[in-house]
Amino acid sequence: MKKFVFTILLIIMILISSSCDRAPRKYQGSFLFLFNTITEVVAYTKNEDEFSELANFIHDELEIYHQLYDIYNSYDGINNIKSINDNAGKEPIKVDKKIIDLLKYCVEAYELSNGTVNVGMGSVLKIWHDYRTQGIDDPVNAALPPRELLEEANKHTNLANLIIDEANSTVFLSDSNMRLDVGAVAKGYATEQVVQKAIDRGYTDFLLSVGGNVRAVGGKGKEKSPWSVGVKNPDKESEKNSLFALALIDLSLVASGNYERYYTVDGKEYHHIIDPDTLMPSEYFVAVSIVCEDSGMADVLSTAIYNMSYKEGLSLIESLKDTEALWIFHDGSVKYTPGFEELIIKRY
Repeated sequence: MKKFVFTILLIIMILISSSCDRAPRKYQGSFLFLFNTITEVVAYTKNEDEFSELANFIHDELEIYHQLYDIYNSYDGINNIKSINDNAGKEPIKVDKKIIDLLKYCVEAYELSNGTVNVGMGSVLKIWHDYRTQGIDDPVNAALPPRELLEEANKHTNLANLIIDEANSTVFLSDSNMRLDVGAVAKGYATEQVVQKAIDRGYTDFLLSVGGNVRAVGGKGKEKSPWSVGVKNPDKESEKNSLFALALIDLSLVASGNYERYYTVDGKEYHHIIDPDTLMPSEYFVAVSIVCEDSGMADVLSTAIYNMSYKEGLSLIESLKDTEALWIFHDGSVKYTPGFEELIIKRY
């Protein structure tokens, strides 16, 4: 029995070869809940069974990462990020190597981003999460977190207090008030790990979107033409859903913006991407997008440059090989790297 039901859209492709071989057909399916979002899979395969095998494989692998990286829920027989947080200041927790690898990656992300991506900010982010949730549930009484509460929580965000013992496969938060929040990294990192496992199993020519974190593998159909992927328009008032369409082969596209998770206080919207320097939602841009091969790195960089000035962000992107970026400003203007412009195949 399958663990879930896919809604499969079958598009019959015409024969495009002079031989009698039938071209691969396009299938797509989706499932909910993992990483608290919608995951979509599109692939060109010989038949529906082959597609189902791929989609089920992706679901099952993503589910493992979802449970391990969850900061809100516990699962029988699993020590996850929540387990580490629950035992802060108490004792080291033995965890799966996938958690060790993620947290080591997060430490590297902190250094690469000059501290703008800090998974040790869970205590600060939890305050914002709670106030945002209350504000959404009760808009009339929506309020901002008190400044002194944020500043006190910020005293417990030092990654030096994240103790990773690879030899014993344990993680310990030596500060009892410290909490991890891997939301800026985990989804993209998990997406990339699952994609690499799928490639190792021989799967080719598919497109995976985990809540908008898009990873293109190979190309479309027999011609292996690029996947066309849209860049979301952050303007909620506009009739245009996308600003650009990009041509992607073996690349990831990840965006960060103020248009998804937010709440309103006294007529002003406050989104979920918190600047570690101000402890307030970052206000440099409306949205940014990153294109590079590795989905985990794209996730890190989208948060990093969202929390930086354009000049700082551009300097970071230019220091990295095969990495492109788009910045969307509050006045609607855009800037992008030359390599990003080369990927644009349509402007809306």
